[in-house]
Amino acid sequence: MSSAPPDPIPFAAQSIPFWEYLESGKVPEEFLATEYMTQQFVERLVHYVLCVPSKSVSMPQLSKILEQMDPKKQVYFFKRLKETSPHSLKEFAPLYYGFMAEFHPLLFT
Repeated sequence: MSSAPPDPIPFAAQSIPFWEYLESGKVPEEFLATEYMTQQFVERLVHYVLCVPSKSVSMPQLSKILEQMDPKKQVYFFKRLKETSPHSLKEFAPLYYGFMAEFHPLLFT
């Protein structure tokens, strides 16, 4: 008796090896392909950077990951970071101000 192949594992149930992506500086295209996938990736990235020891994620590594996302998702990352852990922005201030400086002209047009 043969059984049907299992359904693919939903994205929300998949393990994401963030440390590999931070090391390589590359996010797989499927995580950035749709609005939903990118949003879920960002949500989980926020929780990851808040859960690991503070020095295990460097700002240049995180910057490389964020640069691969569209600007709305970059802003969303910092918004979720602030909402989830307001005091954590102190640790991420250099990265935050670096990214926000790019959007400054856009904020007032």
